[in-house]
Order: sequence, then C-alpha cells, then structure tokens
Amino acid sequence: MSKLYVDEIAPKTAGNKVIMPQGGIIQTQYTQFTGTNLVALSGNTDTALTDLTVNITPTSTSSIIHLQAHIFCEHGDDDDTSWNHVFFFFRDTTKLAHAASGSRRSGISVATRTFNNVDNGSTPQMTRYDYFDSPSLTSQITYKCGVNARSAENLAINRVITDSDNNGVERGISFISATEIAG
Repeated sequence: MSKLYVDEIAPKTAGNKVIMPQGGIIQTQYTQFTGTNLVALSGNTDTALTDLTVNITPTSTSSIIHLQAHIFCEHGDDDDTSWNHVFFFFRDTTKLAHAASGSRRSGISVATRTFNNVDNGSTPQMTRYDYFDSPSLTSQITYKCGVNARSAENLAINRVITDSDNNGVERGISFISATEIAG
C-alpha cells in the first residue's frame, strides 16, 4: 500500500473562482425572521410573505438553487376554510409551485394542523417545504415565500392570532434559505 504526502491541495480554478464538482455546494444565503407579523391575505390570491425573502446571485447558469422554508404561523380564519391553502416560493415575480390545473389551488405544501377545534389563541401551525430551481441566471434573484388561501384572513407569522401574554400561547421562528449547487 502506498502513501501520498502533500503540504497543500489547491482547488481547481477558473479565473478567480473555485470550480466545484457537480453537486458541490457553492454558497448559502438565508433570512431568519425572529420578529412577529400579521399578514392580511385576500381570498384566492397569491401573496408574498415579505418577511421571508432572500437574495442570491448564482455563479453559473448551470447552477441549481435549493430553496428551503420553515414557517411558524397560525391562520386567522381557524375553521374549515382555513385549511384550503398552499405555500410556495416566488422567484422574483414567478410562482414556483405545482403546475396550475383547472381551478385547483397550486403550491408546494400546506401547514400542519395542531388542534382539531376552532382556536385562534394557542394552536399554531407549521409548514416546512423545499424546491429545486434551475433559474439559468447569473444576476441577483430574490426568492420569497408565498401563500394562497381560499378565504380572506390574517396569517400570523411567528405567533398565534390573539398572541396573549400567558404560558398557553406560543411563538416561534421562521426562515427561508437558498443554496447554490454546482450543476
């Protein structure tokens, strides 16, 4: 068996940029939102969650952008219609979601329900979703979390709707991240 001794391994470069092998992580950008917000939603309308926005500038047109989101929230219309919703991403103004199909609501994921009765005071929901985007760009991209709900309502982010100050009420943290992967 042979041994190889080296003092340093230099990365393969092109100009001033390190060339990553296909599938290698080039960069990660993220926004972790620790505040609270109440977002007004219109029924059947795609709405950007502006607290959950991240910018990334891909280094190559062949890069893949792995988007991840975790949203701690509570629907303000905590009845049967609040469960007719979807979460998704925007790339700038383009919706990234399941392809539209008739009058169905299209997205990536829904929020999980943590309580089976109407309660706007201590029953937060959570959604965690991913998407792989191929933007074919090397200019800055703004990604945002988005939601579409059947009815007009408020969506509480990182808190519950009533947000009263007692130990039966929860608060949390939400984030969006964009990771560039060499294509």
